[in-house]
Parts: sequence; structure tokens; C-alpha cells
Amino acid sequence: MDKKVLPHNHGQRLETILNKMPDEKNFSDASLVFQQLCDSTRLRILWLLCHCEECGINIAAAIGMSTAAVSHHLKSLKLSGLITSRRDGKEVYYKLADTEVANLTHKMIDDFFQISCPNKGIVEHKDCDCC
Repeated sequence: MDKKVLPHNHGQRLETILNKMPDEKNFSDASLVFQQLCDSTRLRILWLLCHCEECGINIAAAIGMSTAAVSHHLKSLKLSGLITSRRDGKEVYYKLADTEVANLTHKMIDDFFQISCPNKGIVEHKDCDCC
């Protein structure tokens, strides 16, 4: 990062902090993740996928929306890197991505809603890293 010349020195170490500030791309990437959480439907879908792998049709039924509307949200979540998908015959299954950002998002969602992951303690559950 280019060294900034600050107009005032208030003794608060701002220059030192600015030297450690991530670059604009990092903030842009983080912003894309936070945009996903700004929509209550995507947040509900993400909450569900934090705790299980499920097909698009069941996700739509679970949250009471059309499959087309849910598909739009799933595409957005997938493009952000928070979820992944796999095809099994005609069904497409979705789950939380196995990334640091997705796992951090999972923890944040559970903490926000003040719940423990419903899968915690289930030995055979492999999709949920909080267990």
C-alpha cells in the first residue's frame, strides 16, 4: 500500500494501521460475501445449507418459494463461493462450501441466531465443520 501522508498526527497510530490495511480487492471480495447475507431469503437458504446438503426442490419447499426463485438465489450464493453443488441424476444438491470464508460465515450465522449447530455431536455428519 502506498504510504499516506496524513494532514494531522493525533498520536493514534493511524499510519501504522494503514500500512496493514488490506488492498481494495480484498475489501471488494469481502463485500460480495456480505451482499449475500443482506437478503433474508439467501440468509435462510444459507442457514439451511450450513446444516445439511439438500436438493434445490426441497430447499424451495422448505422455505416456501418457487424453485425458479430459489434457483436464482442458489446461483448467487454459488458465485460468491459460499456454497457448492453436485449433480446426482436429475437432482442437483447444494451444501456449504468447504472454505475458510464459508465456515466463518456458518459460525457467524449460528452465533447470530444463538443456536448450536443441529448436527453437533452427530458422529456420522460430515458436511458441517462446526461439529
